[in-house]
Amino acid sequence: MAYQSFTLDQRVVIITGGGRGIGKVYARACVAAGMRVVIADIHAEEAEVVAQELRESGGEAIAVATDISKEESTLALAEAVLKAYGRIDGLVNNASLMSSLPRRSWMEIPLEEWDRVMAVDLCGLFLTCRAVYPAMKAQGGGKIVNVSSSRVLEGTPNRLHYTSAKAGVIGFSRALAREVGDDAINVNVVMPGLTLSETQLATSSNSYLTDSYNQQRAIKRPQVPEDLVGAVLFLLSSASDFITGQTINVDGGKSMH
Repeated sequence: MAYQSFTLDQRVVIITGGGRGIGKVYARACVAAGMRVVIADIHAEEAEVVAQELRESGGEAIAVATDISKEESTLALAEAVLKAYGRIDGLVNNASLMSSLPRRSWMEIPLEEWDRVMAVDLCGLFLTCRAVYPAMKAQGGGKIVNVSSSRVLEGTPNRLHYTSAKAGVIGFSRALAREVGDDAINVNVVMPGLTLSETQLATSSNSYLTDSYNQQRAIKRPQVPEDLVGAVLFLLSSASDFITGQTINVDGGKSMH
């Protein structure tokens, strides 16, 4: 018999940025675990393709076109989920601006680009968390999983705005965990290492994705999106009910903290 604390059957989870890359892998894993999945993505057509795929596989899924940098869009997302499923059990804040960003010196980053990254990668978390909070509070609890990056531990250069925003995710999550703890809402962070997602592969040169990075890991192989699934599902489950404000680094042991 399965340990019931790990059971996710029929729970409702929102995955932002679920229409492509790692977010799509999270969505497939959540459906496989029995969850009802909401694909929230600014790329509406891609989100619907994923939702349709999940439904054809026997799962429950809907797509909601969402710009997480806009408050009205995040509020509309929460309203659509409650209309469809009546509750919101989990939120995976996966959406971010990264793969489309040029790698360049911090002195060359346009102010408009800096502001856009902060609007999506940091303010987007703030807005989506606020949008789902009333429902989670009313139903007696919920799980929020925010996605950071191991760049924060390594101080990886050339995308300073992205690294800064992902560092902010950790501080945001720790403080929010204290603010919503009395409502039985858990807020935690998953910190991926360099992951060979479809978006990473499409925007990186062969010279960037070398095996030298993998050799710095304790587990010396490339990281793939599926490596992150276990941590995310654990943090969405009741097995993590007494864990909040924490950061789980998933990078094969390259950075240890």
